[in-house]
Amino acid sequence: MKKLLIAGVVVVVIVAGIGFFALSNLGPLVKKAINTVGPQIAKTDVKVDDVSISVFSGQATIKQFFLGNPNGFKSAQAMQVDSIHLDIDEDSITKDPIIINKIEIISPEITYEKIAGSDNFQTILKNVQGSAKAAGKDGKKSDPSEDKKGKKIIINDVIIKNGKVHLALAALAGKEITAPLPDIHLTDIGKEKNGATAAEAFEKIFVSLYSNISADAVTNIFNDSLKQLGDLKIPDNLKDIGSADSETAKKTLDSATNSVDSATKGLKNLFKKE
Repeated sequence: MKKLLIAGVVVVVIVAGIGFFALSNLGPLVKKAINTVGPQIAKTDVKVDDVSISVFSGQATIKQFFLGNPNGFKSAQAMQVDSIHLDIDEDSITKDPIIINKIEIISPEITYEKIAGSDNFQTILKNVQGSAKAAGKDGKKSDPSEDKKGKKIIINDVIIKNGKVHLALAALAGKEITAPLPDIHLTDIGKEKNGATAAEAFEKIFVSLYSNISADAVTNIFNDSLKQLGDLKIPDNLKDIGSADSETAKKTLDSATNSVDSATKGLKNLFKKE
């Protein structure tokens, strides 16, 4: 009986050790997931250098997040962030949905590039929306007994602060125009339907990000800086991005379908000279 008890304890220790080893190696697994799934969602380069996760506290740090530009844009990147902090409900890591208490994105460096008829963030947003829509359709069609969609997530708080937006325009001829990004605070992503797919969560965050990039607080600085440069020769086809309904812009977060048009609020006069 004593030997049986000892054997049982050894088995428990081994199983616990295996479980701890698996959890302690979540970082590399999450890094691989981001670097694999990210490009599929955004249809452009998405990568991180490292992901560290504390099993005991549920704290995670994503280092050197990089979002590339779609084909046709010349800037080195659309966005780069040195570190992203996550507070994960450790009890939910093995469950579905996974609960993320907070995501904090500090000091993102954003490059907004405009070309005729579009811009880099509008293009990426369209890609993300397409991926989110496809994920939703796949979820409805898939066999409930098969876990093809992966786990869903609920994010209680998303905070983006101390960001900068750099304007990239060929006519600037190397001159840099930069404006501070208004701070962003989103809540309860995925909560209304007991979890969102990665694509749906990314879409929700990206719609808000794009809306703030195109906010008056940013575009007014761009317009003032362009007026000061004065002698720039802006091609006619870049003078007007197109108008957007201001009321629609206020509903950006409520309707992803209208987000591409509404997110251009305040940009219609960006490249005009008085």
